[in-house]
Amino acid sequence: MGTWDTGPFDNDTAADFADTLDDTAPEAREALVRAVLVRTIDATDWLREAEAAVAAAALIAAQCPGGDPVDTSYGPRAPTPRFPSDLRALADEAVARVATAEEGPSSDWTDQKAWERWQAMLARLRAVLAPSPPTIALFDVEP
Repeated sequence: MGTWDTGPFDNDTAADFADTLDDTAPEAREALVRAVLVRTIDATDWLREAEAAVAAAALIAAQCPGGDPVDTSYGPRAPTPRFPSDLRALADEAVARVATAEEGPSSDWTDQKAWERWQAMLARLRAVLAPSPPTIALFDVEP
């Protein structure tokens, strides 16, 4: 079937990743998530696991302030472990790579509106994973 919508689990690869996560022992799930993110970041050719990396990033983002819960029937059924905070940076880097790489799913979209929704979903994940630092006025300047 391939890709049927623009959510992080709305494609065969991400749904398969969710099934693999469910079939993995609870204590090994963090390592599975970490590995798919690192392989996506380090890939030197086609991003073979890009969709799985986006799904992994969505699971991490769901645990962050402002993150959206993963409540799709295609996501994992088993509870995910509490991910360590260092995975946020890896997830953000992987999503950034997926969003910009010409050798990945961002180049596959033929429908412009669907591509825009996919990019918006990736941007939303990145905003949650690596929020902008708060702006703090260092001093007040009066005219």
